[in-house]
Amino acid sequence: MAVKIRLRRMGAKKAPFYRVVVADSRYPRDGRFVEEIGYYDPTKEPSVVKIDADKAKDWIAKGAQPTDTVKAILKKEGVL
Repeated sequence: MAVKIRLRRMGAKKAPFYRVVVADSRYPRDGRFVEEIGYYDPTKEPSVVKIDADKAKDWIAKGAQPTDTVKAILKKEGVL
């Protein structure tokens, strides 16, 4: 099972809100996931990000691969 840390889109049309989730790479973007580890709201000024750093580090240690966008968010938050 290839596990990825990625964004799951929520919110209304033209008003995106994302949850940072750990999911099997074969599932669709907004489909089933293993665990929710945070959220990201780009509509606020400045952008609001809240990520459970311990869970993120634990999943990365287990072999989960963050997507490019999530990797940038984790670096900005100081998790990576």
